[in-house]
Amino acid sequence: MGGDVTTTIGVPREHDGQPLVAATPATVQRLVALGYGVAVESGAGTGSLASDEEYAAAGARVVDAATAWGSDVVVTVDAPDAEHVAALRPGAVLASMLTPAARPDLVDALAARGVTALALDAVPRISRAQSLDVLSTLSNVAGYRAVVEAAAEYGGMFGGQVTAAGKTPPATVFVIGAGVAGLAAIGAAASLGAQVRAFDVRPEVGEQIESMGATFVREPAAQQQVSADGYASPLTPEQLAAALDLYAAECARADVVVTTALVRGQAPTTITAAAVAAMRPGSVVVDLAASGGGNCEATVPGERVVTDNGVVVLGWTDLAARLPRHTSQLFGTNVVNLLRLLTPGKDDGTLVLDLDDPVQRGMTVTKGGEVLWPPPPVTVSAAPPPPVQAVAAPAPTAEELAEARARRRQRLTIGAALGAVLLTLAISFAPAAFLGHVTVFVLAVFVGYYVISNVTHALHTPLMAQTNAISGIILVGALLQIGSDDWRVSLLACVAAAIASINIFGGFLVANRMIRMFRREDAR
Repeated sequence: MGGDVTTTIGVPREHDGQPLVAATPATVQRLVALGYGVAVESGAGTGSLASDEEYAAAGARVVDAATAWGSDVVVTVDAPDAEHVAALRPGAVLASMLTPAARPDLVDALAARGVTALALDAVPRISRAQSLDVLSTLSNVAGYRAVVEAAAEYGGMFGGQVTAAGKTPPATVFVIGAGVAGLAAIGAAASLGAQVRAFDVRPEVGEQIESMGATFVREPAAQQQVSADGYASPLTPEQLAAALDLYAAECARADVVVTTALVRGQAPTTITAAAVAAMRPGSVVVDLAASGGGNCEATVPGERVVTDNGVVVLGWTDLAARLPRHTSQLFGTNVVNLLRLLTPGKDDGTLVLDLDDPVQRGMTVTKGGEVLWPPPPVTVSAAPPPPVQAVAAPAPTAEELAEARARRRQRLTIGAALGAVLLTLAISFAPAAFLGHVTVFVLAVFVGYYVISNVTHALHTPLMAQTNAISGIILVGALLQIGSDDWRVSLLACVAAAIASINIFGGFLVANRMIRMFRREDAR
């Protein structure tokens, strides 16, 4: 479809009070650069603080609702209702979060209308498609916002404080699940100074949790084997029982709990009513899986609940929409990446749908009046196949290990003795000048080592440490040779001392500058 600058992308205003918008002025510029015309419904960006004037300045036409919905390509955040489906023209392309598996009636209506429907929430979870994945975008923002909501409800400070009136301990935050939302929540809570603990049934994500500054809670009985596709699978009864015991114990010690567990869109129970009853009054649970029914048995989707023992349970389902400015920007960037994929000409504004591409095929719900959902499975692998295990050699016995250590000590002793004999012979038969040079070299090594070893290792890289050590040795040796009777030796010593000094003092200046970067202004 399309042609030069004739394909128009319509950006309607979202219905039902949705503050998000599928394109911001910044992303409109990028769509225009791809060769498309962009028609934005008047007021579409109001909820995200983007005015009609900003859209016009970015190159879009500000139009009415009928024109936006009647465009060649229509992009929205939420799926259209029946009225808006009827406003789409036959042959148009619709890109939206359609949840096709749960809305067969919508899929049938789009097929009957002759619309090519692309589900933004059905992007295959493969590396090449990450830039299109709106679910990851929304989960990332929701994880961050969950901690903001918890901090607002919690009756204390997340970070520990030391004041003249005493000190306060940091809040303890427990995060269940280390997907996109969970990692975002971990990062936000850690940045606020909380002590963060996290658990995931996939043991391979432990390193990611720890890299975010949290403690990975390990419970092998509640964890699966390394997953083949990066997704968690339903737990066995034994694993589930161990996991529930772990969740109950961690919740009892936590001030804030953030749950994010979803298995294929369904929310398994991770926090039982008994676990909530054992939590301290004033504790907060933020259930990010509320849209799938909730991980906590006390969760009511879309509502704030206070239990009998004073625990606040937040079941908000619009956390990403509570940060509309940045969420719309990120969502709009996902849309731009999708249009870039669908525009092989790069800047000719011609949209081409390639159903041989697994990414495009996985998103395509309807085309030409035909329902193409569900798509064929896409083979993904988050972990490489296990290598073929070679036959392991039998472990050495204690006697064999002791014998090997004895042989190693014997070789070292013999080598040291031979070295000492050779050094003694060299000194005995060498001229007096050689003995003086050896003495200077040994002293330079010792002095240079002790000078450089006083520099904290964290302030320079291993390469810089090596060069500084060598420069220290050169400097000490050169200083001792400057008074030589041979003018050539003195000249070389002066040059060596000057060059080594530049490296050493330059290193200390860099170290001092790094220290100043971490020094508070009022402490200078």
